[in-house]
Amino acid sequence: MHSSGRWSGDSWTAREIGQQPATWLRVAEAVRRARPEIAGLVGDGRRRIVLTGAGTSAFVGEVVARDLARRLGRPVEAIATTEIVADPAGAVVDDRPVLLVSFARSGNSPESVAAADLLHRLTPGLRHLVITCDAAGQLAQRWSGAANAVVVALPEEVNDRGFAMTSSFTGMALAALLAFGVDVDVEALARAGSTVLEGAADHASAIAGAKPSRLVFLGSGPLRGLAGEAALKCLELTRGEVVGLADSALGFRHGPKSVLDERTIAVVFLSTDPHTRAYDADIARELVQSLGEERVVVVGGEDAGEFGGARIWPMPWPAGLPVAGYALLAVIAAQTTALACSLALGITPDNPFPEGEVNRVVQGVVIHDFAAPEVG
Repeated sequence: MHSSGRWSGDSWTAREIGQQPATWLRVAEAVRRARPEIAGLVGDGRRRIVLTGAGTSAFVGEVVARDLARRLGRPVEAIATTEIVADPAGAVVDDRPVLLVSFARSGNSPESVAAADLLHRLTPGLRHLVITCDAAGQLAQRWSGAANAVVVALPEEVNDRGFAMTSSFTGMALAALLAFGVDVDVEALARAGSTVLEGAADHASAIAGAKPSRLVFLGSGPLRGLAGEAALKCLELTRGEVVGLADSALGFRHGPKSVLDERTIAVVFLSTDPHTRAYDADIARELVQSLGEERVVVVGGEDAGEFGGARIWPMPWPAGLPVAGYALLAVIAAQTTALACSLALGITPDNPFPEGEVNRVVQGVVIHDFAAPEVG
């Protein structure tokens, strides 16, 4: 990172954070080519749409679900592959047909493949949309060319080579929005992303320089999933030396607030919805009373006075951008903060676990047989 504020870096992680605005344009083109096939998967209003993935890929679903539901006029559920594999029957609702949207960077994690196979056995007329960053991965190969299945392989550069998912997260989220016809001006989004990156180094370095032991991320509505992804990035890139926690603005008071101490920094992702924003502002002001002005950061704010004097990390908001699209900008704050904390601790961000305690592609998972009868 340069002191001028411009985001830069020599690691894969830094480069992949910085490449995001450019990759979004190529993601849009990949989805555009697949749109006619995707349209045939959606079906009528009786078909459930289930978004699935593990870890960061699960948070993709949480971020985009509500905007997809509004666009399609039907419920859209985010259920992690880890939940489907552990409790397959719990993901099935009577005999309703399902469109399963699977998100995966590599598609090689055991749960990614197993979750799709399990629901294929349990759900009549299951259709698959696979959004992946690796066309050669097991998940893509399993469903390429299959009946009632479409695989959208994103550009190779979003198959992040760094340990943590960054451009793969925003690429898959954008792909999901575009795949179902959510209106996103991708060129405006890319310009806004470049603007965020211009000032990211200064903001992220200031947080890392305060040497937090805990980073609390709060977001409401679709930004609750963003908060989860932010906390995960913090844990991954600092190998848990900075503990990341996530909650909603209202939920945080119901016990999780107990985590606050003198080395905590709280980051509030301010909603673009005026109603939701009021609750975000309330918790920001309350946190300033608990932690002090310098230890509360409001991402997306403009006037520090509105938030009790909290530090402001401004965010552009292109006209008409849905909340999930805005999350693709706001997540850059989380990614750069996690990377800055990692570097401040002397950790190698591309390989924070050199002994292999945590892996880029999950290992050690045993998929147990599920004995439920198959459906026709």
